[in-house]
Amino acid sequence: MHVPNSTSSSPLLSPEDATAVLSLRDEAATLALGAALAPTLHPGLVITLEGDLGAGKTTLVRGLLRALGYGNKVKSPTYTLVEVHVVSGLNLYHFDFYRFNEPEEYLDAGLDEYFQASGPNAGVCLVEWPDKAGAYLPRPDLRICLSVDGQDGNAGRKAVLHAPTARGAACLTSLSSASSNPVR
Repeated sequence: MHVPNSTSSSPLLSPEDATAVLSLRDEAATLALGAALAPTLHPGLVITLEGDLGAGKTTLVRGLLRALGYGNKVKSPTYTLVEVHVVSGLNLYHFDFYRFNEPEEYLDAGLDEYFQASGPNAGVCLVEWPDKAGAYLPRPDLRICLSVDGQDGNAGRKAVLHAPTARGAACLTSLSSASSNPVR
């Protein structure tokens, strides 16, 4: 994986804890990270996107979807709770739980059904603000934590990718293997 305008103070993948740390210099680098993740996706994967408002969560999803061939506008599902994208033979469900006041709203909205699907009905779940669903949300395969890296709103971003499951670790390994030049 080559992410333009990105740097890393450590190797892309730390095998002992399946964690990657990237410094993304600008929006283009965040889009490129999303694009690099696209080929690692497979049905049933749960990816959480964590970070403050403006950290780049939806931008990363936009890069991912564009790399899969999605040509329409990509917006945050803050008001709709979920945006469904069928692209490249995958069902992608982009969730945003920012507006939840109580974790039970996740169940009340019936969103757990998206995560319980299996076989040909299984999709890739991309979840912004996963903490708002509390313990009802299944364990993610890949956690992506984005933060502003600097004081200026136009500053770059720091991305920490952590894989707490074997499926997530496989994504990080694929991401790392795809790189002919390690991200530095």
